[in-house]
Amino acid sequence: MKDKIYRVAILGCRGRGRAAALAYHDHPRTQIVGLCDLVQERLDNLGTELGVPAQYTDLDQMIQENEPDIVAIPTGTEFHYDLCMRVLEHGVHIEVEKPMCVDLVQADAVMAKAESKRCKVAVHHQGRVGPGMLALQRAVDQGKVGQIRYLYGSGKGYYGGYGLMNIGTHMINNMLRFGQQCHSVVTQATTNGQPIQPTDVVPSPSGMGTIAGEYISATFQFTGNVTGTLLQHRFDQMDTSAYVMEIYGSEGRLFWKGDQAWWLPQPHYLPDRQWEALEPIFSDYYQRENRSDASDFGFVDEYVRSLDDNDQHQCSGYQGRHVLEIMMGIFESAVYGTRVDLPQKDRQHPLLRWHADRLSNEELGDLELLPRDYSSWLSGQGIKRF
Repeated sequence: MKDKIYRVAILGCRGRGRAAALAYHDHPRTQIVGLCDLVQERLDNLGTELGVPAQYTDLDQMIQENEPDIVAIPTGTEFHYDLCMRVLEHGVHIEVEKPMCVDLVQADAVMAKAESKRCKVAVHHQGRVGPGMLALQRAVDQGKVGQIRYLYGSGKGYYGGYGLMNIGTHMINNMLRFGQQCHSVVTQATTNGQPIQPTDVVPSPSGMGTIAGEYISATFQFTGNVTGTLLQHRFDQMDTSAYVMEIYGSEGRLFWKGDQAWWLPQPHYLPDRQWEALEPIFSDYYQRENRSDASDFGFVDEYVRSLDDNDQHQCSGYQGRHVLEIMMGIFESAVYGTRVDLPQKDRQHPLLRWHADRLSNEELGDLELLPRDYSSWLSGQGIKRF
């Protein structure tokens, strides 16, 4: 039914929850029918802003009383698994903030539950369907760069392992749009200029699982002869201008930054050669006066299309799990010093496995809890943030 209005419930009403809610509110084919949060002030604020009176602190009650088609789960990563499983038990499609889970065991369980309930899972990697990325795709489809040979991506200057789980998850999914599938990973990672030690394995800020590595450089083998590099290096200051992707082809190059994209009509850059701006591509439904971000809106538009066509979202749970396979492969390659072929047979978190392998029972213990806030977490690592 191409005219159906899909009913949406939002679980978590601050930050990314508000961003998702704005996109669903702006899209003409989705209607927000319920909001859920444990903090009443957040419910009141978002409910008033969007005119949604149905507000809950009980997730199951919200689903039972409003019968949503989609529940958005823009919460902290450590809560994703439990919340995904609860929503899927109701037989409702979900979208979950990135990364989808803290490890592959959880991701496998979520996808198995979704399959058993015949539900769709989408992971909010909105950059993949944003205006700039769609402009890149059109340029590739038009043959502007010839055959793709190499992909490059970098982060925003967060501590390497945290940057990987927080921002690298987006960049990897962007790269997969053009590399199709990653078959192996090789990584170099250091902390304080030295190879990673067991004491460098720590809980992530923002509840994103277990991480290691201050500076991470990973190389990928994608489908065919396409290779790629991902950099997640800590800067003294976060720098969003470093968050870019580049595509190297046999006949040209493409450059991506948010909603913008550029084309270089030859494969090798020289100072006298000029990049040409590409026209960003917006959804047919998107209005410039919308309050929602264009990429978030594009993510919602893609969910509507996938439900209409009974097809997978471009940022499906299967893609989200593959992104997690790559990130776990990056950590595994870093600590074991070997190429990691994907998908992994051992789905346990490789850092926890390596940490246990390297330390005796007397030394092992539990990983020390660290502050959730990133700035406080850095201070706990003895790093001054300027």
